[in-house]
Amino acid sequence: MPKSSPTGTAASPPPTAEKLPDLEIKDAQLIFDAVWQDLEEEFGRENLRFPKEIILLGGAPGSGKGTQTEFIANTRGLTCGPIVISSLLDSPEAKRLKDAGNMVGDREVISLLFQRLRAEEIRDGVILDGFPRTKTQVECLKLLVKKMIELRQEYYLTPLSLHFRQPTIQIMVLFVDEQTSVERQLQRGREVKAHNEEVGRTGVGTMLEERATDYAEDLARRRYRVFKEQTWDALQSLKETFHYHFINAQGPIEEVQQNILRELKYQSTLELDPRTFDRLRGIPLASQIVIHARQEMVKRLDGYELEHTGLFAQVITFLDRKLMPIVIRHAISGVALVNTEDMLLDDPLALAMLIDVFSERGFHATVDLHRIEIPERVDVATGLISCRVKKVFRIQVRFPGSEIRRG
Repeated sequence: MPKSSPTGTAASPPPTAEKLPDLEIKDAQLIFDAVWQDLEEEFGRENLRFPKEIILLGGAPGSGKGTQTEFIANTRGLTCGPIVISSLLDSPEAKRLKDAGNMVGDREVISLLFQRLRAEEIRDGVILDGFPRTKTQVECLKLLVKKMIELRQEYYLTPLSLHFRQPTIQIMVLFVDEQTSVERQLQRGREVKAHNEEVGRTGVGTMLEERATDYAEDLARRRYRVFKEQTWDALQSLKETFHYHFINAQGPIEEVQQNILRELKYQSTLELDPRTFDRLRGIPLASQIVIHARQEMVKRLDGYELEHTGLFAQVITFLDRKLMPIVIRHAISGVALVNTEDMLLDDPLALAMLIDVFSERGFHATVDLHRIEIPERVDVATGLISCRVKKVFRIQVRFPGSEIRRG
């Protein structure tokens, strides 16, 4: 199910976008159909393979998209760089539009983007920085996801099924208010200018791109308002369709990253194929198991004392006299390994008692049973060797060790 979960607090966001006029939807359908037809003709339908996960990263100018992109990629285990829409559109005409705080045409954006999304290296997942920015692009994205699902259904029971996986679409919006945005844009402009002057003076380093909107407050404000009036509305219109994350990006970098981590926790219902999820449904989550683990352990221990007093006393004596002296000698490392042939542990209930007592005392204990065949006699006539089986219980006990300071 789609999710909208604001993280932190920020200035009041702009109102949600109104329903798209029919004309805009029709325009999007025309653009998408033309681009899709070109792709099918050039590559063939069976080769239209797109990323399993697409993260749509949007944000106001100065919200820190460039700063946080690598962090988001690492959090999701993505090894490829992002697709930055502005970098795809580097024609002279597009550059003039960007310098003025405007945007390029939807047809060009969709065509270049869909071509790039076919790249082999981003098959597991990719971040899209700056898409979608218009309502038409929003509709084209929905149509792309619809096509991806159709292709998955078409090839599901074929040898190509692994190339058409259940798509996961997530939206991340980094939000700052207008004043913060303008201040950060102008600060970036000052830093870029100082950097380029130093490179020009020394000849060391690489010149950075200078954007007109980073040097004039009116252009910086216009750029923010373009985001608020177009991009914000476009992203908001996807809230009910895809998984949505609203991130307060006003604070320090570390605080914003904590907000991002909280939002991007793994969710099997979102990421797994529905059939895979159904297959796993019967296996309980670790979080479900541990909710009442403490109470259940206490109940078992009291039960041992009241219902199996004699056996419980033997286990405690064995622990106290034979195991704990060895564990204590390993207090620095925090790991003790003990081998024992004591047949007390041959009783499954005694073994359960041992592990529960260790757990109650704050240790983590595991026990492995090894059966070793020991030769006892040889039949001289037949040459057959008779063996007895020796049972060795290997107990590993782990706990927080003690560090030794030197120097």
